[in-house]
Amino acid sequence: MREVVLDTETTGLSPDKGDRIVEIGAIELVNHIPTGNTFHCYLNPLLEGEMPIESFKVHGLSVDFLSDKPLFSEIIANLITFIGDSKLIIHNAKFDIGFINYEIQRLGNSNFDIYDKLPYKEIQSENIIDTLDIAKKLYPGKSVSLDSLCIKFGIDNKRKGKHGALIDSEILSEVYLELAGGKQPGFEFSQVGSETYERNKKTIENRNFIRKHPIVESRVSHKEMELHMEFISKMKKNFWY
Repeated sequence: MREVVLDTETTGLSPDKGDRIVEIGAIELVNHIPTGNTFHCYLNPLLEGEMPIESFKVHGLSVDFLSDKPLFSEIIANLITFIGDSKLIIHNAKFDIGFINYEIQRLGNSNFDIYDKLPYKEIQSENIIDTLDIAKKLYPGKSVSLDSLCIKFGIDNKRKGKHGALIDSEILSEVYLELAGGKQPGFEFSQVGSETYERNKKTIENRNFIRKHPIVESRVSHKEMELHMEFISKMKKNFWY
């Protein structure tokens, strides 16, 4: 089972008001495990003036740094190829997919030749697993930001400094695994094919965000497990496939 974890960084919050994507990061999972295959790019947002200060505080990307980076029109075909027909794992998918779909629609007005050749003209919601929605159902009334979930699950995210799309995707893959039921002994080396076995093993051994303490018992309370099982039972189809 192949999935793609994706994250973006932007100039602001509203694509319909002129905000643009400045970074896209995505990592490939096979059976929930990173294979080492990634997609990453910085983008020139063609801003007039400087990066909005609040956005710069989040990702630290300046207009000067991004000035020689590719345009969205130059990378969209490669991004769609990387995604393929896999499920997308995103935290607060409405934000990221809203920006990507808006950028695609802009191509219809400015670069129709590129737009016309795309295999699809928007990313559909049925192809997305939103970890924010899952966390809200499992932990109602609690903070379910990516940072809060890292604290809850004991995932070390201090290495990331400012937000970065690829780093956040790597961290989200850990959170996603916990939301899906947690890492089981030997899970990393489940059968994903002989070619990916050693690559998966190397990826896991070389991670920089290994937990400080080994897991000796479930960190999910009995009440949380009941909510999780109730949530799963109401699904019309298997959520993970």
